[in-house]
Amino acid sequence: MSKPVLVEHDAEEELRAAIAWYEGQRPGLGVALLAEVQRTIDLIENFPAVGAEVPRVRTRYETRRIPLRRFPYVVVYRERTEVSQVIAFAHTSRKPGYWRSR
Repeated sequence: MSKPVLVEHDAEEELRAAIAWYEGQRPGLGVALLAEVQRTIDLIENFPAVGAEVPRVRTRYETRRIPLRRFPYVVVYRERTEVSQVIAFAHTSRKPGYWRSR
């Protein structure tokens, strides 16, 4: 059963910054990041429970993450009743868990 995916503002800003940085490193690389993120969001939409649960996160809803294949980022989302809510596009080597308060 598919479930719509809502990308929160903070997560959207993180993604925009990452795309701009990668595009500045090599033209087309930011576009490749966006394509990989879109594939991951499509996966979440079609299979909401696909991501691994994030340990030690206490919320009302399950918090899950999916690592990107080519880039050092994870898509962090909460599986809510009506939607899956993307709360972060987190770099795997920077500020671990900074998004936990979202």
